[in-house]
Amino acid sequence: MDKTIRNLDASAYRALKARAAQEGKSIGRAVSEAIQAYVTRPASGPRAGSLRDLTPEPYPAEHDRLSEEIDTVVYGV
Repeated sequence: MDKTIRNLDASAYRALKARAAQEGKSIGRAVSEAIQAYVTRPASGPRAGSLRDLTPEPYPAEHDRLSEEIDTVVYGV
């Protein structure tokens, strides 16, 4: 199938062309493989909503003084 693709990134196209040549493929074959890889990969899941939608977890009791002991925890002093 002959198609014209507009607005390609020039550096990405040059990289594709060079890699296709190294692998002995035509640009059309390389583009077809890239498209096939793109359409067969799993779709990304639904985007997270707002931070307000998150449920806070209880702060562990053994860390109730963490803000006072942060230097010891982080720096070991």
